Amino acid sequence: MGKALHNRFPPGSIESRDLQHMLHPITNLKLLHQSGPLVQERARGVYLWDNNGKQYLEGMAGLWCTALGYGEEELIRVAGEQLRKLSYGPTFVGKTNEPSVLLAEKLKAMAPMDAGRVFFGLSGSDANDTQAKLLWYYHNLIGQPRRKKIISRLRGYHGTSLAAGSLTGLPQYHSHFDLPLPGFLHTESPYYYREALDGENETDFCERLAASLEALIQREDPEKIAAFIAEPVQGAGGVIVPPRDYFPRIQEVLDKYEIILIDDEVICGFGRTGRAFGAQTVDMRPTTMTVAKALSSAYLPISAVLVPEYMYEPMIEASGEVGTFGHGFTYSGHPVCAAVALRNLELMEEREIFAHAATMGEIFQHRLRGLADHPLVGDVRGVGLMGGVELVADSQTGQPFESSQGVGLICADHALEGGLLTRPLGDTIALCPPLVITADQIDELFSKLETALDSTLEQVSDRISA
Repeated sequence: MGKALHNRFPPGSIESRDLQHMLHPITNLKLLHQSGPLVQERARGVYLWDNNGKQYLEGMAGLWCTALGYGEEELIRVAGEQLRKLSYGPTFVGKTNEPSVLLAEKLKAMAPMDAGRVFFGLSGSDANDTQAKLLWYYHNLIGQPRRKKIISRLRGYHGTSLAAGSLTGLPQYHSHFDLPLPGFLHTESPYYYREALDGENETDFCERLAASLEALIQREDPEKIAAFIAEPVQGAGGVIVPPRDYFPRIQEVLDKYEIILIDDEVICGFGRTGRAFGAQTVDMRPTTMTVAKALSSAYLPISAVLVPEYMYEPMIEASGEVGTFGHGFTYSGHPVCAAVALRNLELMEEREIFAHAATMGEIFQHRLRGLADHPLVGDVRGVGLMGGVELVADSQTGQPFESSQGVGLICADHALEGGLLTRPLGDTIALCPPLVITADQIDELFSKLETALDSTLEQVSDRISA
């Protein structure tokens, strides 16, 4: 199939060779072989150009991650210097390097929790796998070996590796992969627009979700629950912003049963919600935390897991008994990745990026709310510099389109034609521009999106309820 379908591109072209050789992550492979890939050639600031010279405004910060935008010379300089000084140095068997130590110190100082130790990886997926392993390890060490189950939420996204993919609560990441694995549970999402009962206000909605979580805990046995994991704002699940009372009520349930709260800040961390961490925006009180993506503004792959000191202390004696702490990755604490991430966080402070993101977030949210009256739009939601626009067949009742109609993808394609990169999450168009975006560029973003919505409406007008 691949050979037949790639032949419509010039022989030897990157598009043709891609379709012959690449296996793309998180991609509809059937559609890919029909339309071919978008070849990204260069980028600068909040703009990206393809191999035909067409310019796009980056409406998704890559994958929720290029916080400082593209081509930041200071990060390029630091990467080059560190490559020349120490291009690689493992942190196995007691070895270390200065950039990793300094970055760990920096993260501990920034964290909205009692952070004691920092473990480095390369992605949010491996970090959330680490979270699961550390929880099992810790509970074994303190004499609570029955505490193994982890509760996540429907529509949550925590990665695609075995444990992280099991934590993820989206069916498309489970189908055909035999996931989730046993011991990974899911409770409701705080998706008020779609999942509130008739006449249910936000306070009652939060009460019901908290009661449902408690019922799940009791049903599964509180003595077998290790943790609850949550994104402050659910990103890939549709940009689901929780009602104000949600996390305080969830926290009460977790405290009652002494269950650890894992804060997955992979998308929300480092200014995305207008504050340093999403937990601060939605009133979470995490025990442990996962960070990645904007940690380095995606210039190099790096992730981190932050745990309190009390979880680390029993690991010391246990590792002595068996001869090692048996978890780690070849690139844990990679000196070049750590150096770039450290300088990235320093630049965020020096340039007051969080304050800028908060100010631009107000402009962004104002323009986002302005889309609510469009005939295709059922709901707009967001916080800071992230937003979701949910497309519906009937904006009065919220009646959705049939998923097979692919209206979200149609809209994203029109946006792409108009020079705007978005991400369709089903029929929700997600937006997440670099934190360095300006007010004029926000206007450009929404002008392009409005044009895409109008073009989509014209194309699917026969599917709209009168």
